[in-house]
Order: sequence, then C-alpha cells, then structure tokens
Amino acid sequence: MTININGKLTDFNQPRIAGILNVTEDSFFDGGRYSTVDKALKQTEKLIADGADLIDIGGQSTRPGSEFLTEEKELKKVIPVIRAIKREFQNVKLSIDTFWSKVAKEAVSEGVGMINDISGGSLDKKMFETIGELKVPYVLMHMRGTPQTMGMFTDYKDMISELIYYFSEKISELRKFGVNDILLDPGFGFSKTIEQNYELMRNLDKFKMFGIPLYVGISRKRMIYSPLNTNAEGALTGTSALHLYALQKGADLLRVHDAKEAKEMIKLWKMLK
Repeated sequence: MTININGKLTDFNQPRIAGILNVTEDSFFDGGRYSTVDKALKQTEKLIADGADLIDIGGQSTRPGSEFLTEEKELKKVIPVIRAIKREFQNVKLSIDTFWSKVAKEAVSEGVGMINDISGGSLDKKMFETIGELKVPYVLMHMRGTPQTMGMFTDYKDMISELIYYFSEKISELRKFGVNDILLDPGFGFSKTIEQNYELMRNLDKFKMFGIPLYVGISRKRMIYSPLNTNAEGALTGTSALHLYALQKGADLLRVHDAKEAKEMIKLWKMLK
C-alpha cells in the first residue's frame, strides 16, 4: 500500500509514525506546550530526530467538551507554524488535523500534504469535495456527534458491524469525489466508552478488509490512563504496550506524542514477525 504525499510515494511495507504537534492551549495532554512558533519548531525537530515520518499539526482541541474554534481563529494558529516548519525542515511531510475545508485548503497551499479529519466530513459538508479538488490523502475517522456531545452517542447494537458499514459508505462517497488516497481511523476515544475502545482494539484487524492503510491514534488517551489509575502524563508505558498490540493487529500508521518509544515498538514488532 502507498499514498502520495506532495508528489512522493509513502509506502506501508513497514508501519509509519505521525508525530503529534498540537499548537492549542487546551489539548488533553500537551495543551499550551507548543503554542508559539519557536516551541513548535523545537518539538518538530525532536519528533523528526526520534523517528516521526510526518508531523500532524492541530490547531483545534478535540478533547471531550472542548470548544470549536472558527476557521479564521484556527488558521491564525496553524499557518504561521506551517510556514516556519517548511522553512526550517523543507523535506518534512506535514498533515493538518482539521474538520474545516477552508483550513484544509489554505494549509495545502502552504505545503501540507495530508488532511486528518476527526469528523469524517460531517462537520463541514464541503470537506469531501475539497479533498477531491486538492488531490491529497485523507484520514477518514469515525465519530458520532461532536467532541462536545460524543459522550452521549455510545449506544451501539453491534459496534464493529456499524463501523464497517460507516466506513463502507464514507469510502464510497469519497471515491465519487475522486479521492484516491484514504487512510482509515477507527476513532479511539471518540463516541466510545473505555470498554468499547478495547473491543475495538481487539477487532482492529477486521478493518483491514478495506485494503487501505489503518491509522491508529491512542497515544496517552483516557482509555489507557483510566484503567491504570494514572493520568496522561503517566500513560507512556500503557501507550507503548497498546501500540505493540495495535501493530500486531495490522496498524499501518501510529499517531503519537512520543515518536522514540513508538519507533522502538515497531522494531520489537519486526522481531516478533
């Protein structure tokens, strides 16, 4: 499997790492740490040195109960960071974590090569059409409701079957808009209870049926730190353990705060193979 990022093919003969760069003030783990351009550049340098294959930039917190930023406010946060990164690290691959089509379009015009949308196109009805026009890879995630309301939408009759149906419909719709490069994100932590997140993890390999790269974002989330009676700061060991399990279940790309440890899990996974 390959995807085309900025005219260059990225293959998944081995799992890849997306380093998280949140430039928000209120993200659940690193809010405020990288909200200035200088701090964002230092973290980007660290993520690259630790083995990240691309940097996923987010200007909008999607933690439970977070407030939406307008397109304009989000652009003011991310565009200066994107420009600075492209100046300092010309060959780095970037994705933008946004559900606004306008943000996606302007980010791509600045050199971003992939769009990561938590809403699966549901929060901005122009997103799928925009992705088709931009001809960039798209991370299709599953979520019900919004980050503010998703806790109310955890009632499933058969969660795995419902997610498979959701992705079948969404992928078909994206194909109609000419979107060729799609990655599938089951949406750990979004409109799912802790128990449902583990059910999803146990059945992760079932989503390989779509024949597209499997994108997994579980880094330091509540599904890890809550059972361990700790917090996001104390969830690195648990994150690494589940990363290894996710790799065994077919994960192709890990979205992580800690690239060094994720790279180590990939090395151990290779040894297990």
